[in-house]
Amino acid sequence: MSQTTSLQRLIQHQQQLSQCTLCPDMIAPVIVGEPSTSAVMSVGQAPGIHEGKVQRPFGWTAGKTLFQWFESIGVDEKNYRQQVYMAAVCRCFPGKNLKGSGDRIPNKQEIKTCSRWLQQEYQIIQPQLIIPIGKLAIAQYLEFKLLVNVVGKQHSVQRGEISVDIIPLPHPSGLSTWFRKAPGKTLLQDALRLIQQHPAWKKAF
Repeated sequence: MSQTTSLQRLIQHQQQLSQCTLCPDMIAPVIVGEPSTSAVMSVGQAPGIHEGKVQRPFGWTAGKTLFQWFESIGVDEKNYRQQVYMAAVCRCFPGKNLKGSGDRIPNKQEIKTCSRWLQQEYQIIQPQLIIPIGKLAIAQYLEFKLLVNVVGKQHSVQRGEISVDIIPLPHPSGLSTWFRKAPGKTLLQDALRLIQQHPAWKKAF
């Protein structure tokens, strides 16, 4: 499939995705990234309450931290958004957690329902590198108990007929201290170095 055809398919896909209303407890709008067809995808967890205002993934406080990480390996926010397809486990705001702090974690049915969009994106983009960001996103690809078991390493998984490399990152939430102290701080740097060295990343940038 040519890059032009892939881009056309991806734009059409996003138009359909933007109209999705399949999860009644999720709060619109649907948040999508720019229609990039490079072989690099990142997969977040779900939009926060503010992403709807700016209409883009990681468009608020956590995004500032995330893009600082990528700037440390030579890619600024503008280039990242243009070259990396920014997907998520769920594309709408789940709402606030009524039993504690932070946002509600999407339930299994919501994750399953929204996964149809990710599956279509795999087919269109044919990613060679997926960067899952945060525990919920990482769990869609890898079985693990602790972040220290998966962050800072490169993994390979099969998605249908597609074999893809996975380099997980912790979530850049301001509520998290994991990536600010040992061993998380070192493992984050290890992960960023692996991303920087990956052939798909080098080709994209």
